[in-house]
Amino acid sequence: MMRENVAFDAPVLSPDGSGGHEREWAQRYSCRAKFIYSRGSEAVSAARLEGRAIYKIKVRQCDASRVIKADWRMRDTRRSEAYNIREVDAITDPKWVYLTVESGVAQ
Repeated sequence: MMRENVAFDAPVLSPDGSGGHEREWAQRYSCRAKFIYSRGSEAVSAARLEGRAIYKIKVRQCDASRVIKADWRMRDTRRSEAYNIREVDAITDPKWVYLTVESGVAQ
């Protein structure tokens, strides 16, 4: 059951006024998702000790969800929490896109 509301943001470079660029985020897609808490692996255990949580996310496959990239971020729109996207699997299942996301790290 897809219970969570999420949005996906792509990085956008904008001028910072002093000749450089600043990274901002632009929302590209929003949808319902299912969070699946990851457990068991050594990497997941180490992440928890550092205050990070790793989740598997499942969203319906569509044109917009197939273009999500690992340099984007995902936001839980109900809890206002942002997650770094670590992996995107849009080819294993024709109905779903699976993502691995991580909270508690710098964007």
